[in-house]
Amino acid sequence: MSQIARISISVEEELLKKFDSFSEEHGFPTRSEAIKNVMREALIAEEWTKGTHVAGTISLVYDHHKPGIVQKLLETQHDFCPEIQCSQHVHLDHNNCMEIIVLRGTKERIREILKQLRQIKGLKHVVLTMTTTGKHLH
Repeated sequence: MSQIARISISVEEELLKKFDSFSEEHGFPTRSEAIKNVMREALIAEEWTKGTHVAGTISLVYDHHKPGIVQKLLETQHDFCPEIQCSQHVHLDHNNCMEIIVLRGTKERIREILKQLRQIKGLKHVVLTMTTTGKHLH
């Protein structure tokens, strides 16, 4: 386990009040846990900017009755087999489905998958959630 370092910061009182409200609303047990989370998010954003290998998920929602949409989704995913770790299909209701695709690879390839998926007509929502491979975070 890493050693714990104690830090002290100075912030405006109003900013601290807003941050404490944010922390409470999002369920952080302590201010330290909330600050560590914000720090990790900043490091992950930098990892996506400067790094080479990253991880993430693409979530998409679509009406599976749209002609050809399922076939296009499958073809696109098969073009990126090395990056796609797994996918999960969820039936939201009689018409709508959600697909969650877990990815790991270069940021360029993951962004290319996202771009190609967004070009499929009939998708209702497509979003990338960037995360980390965890190698550089503790």
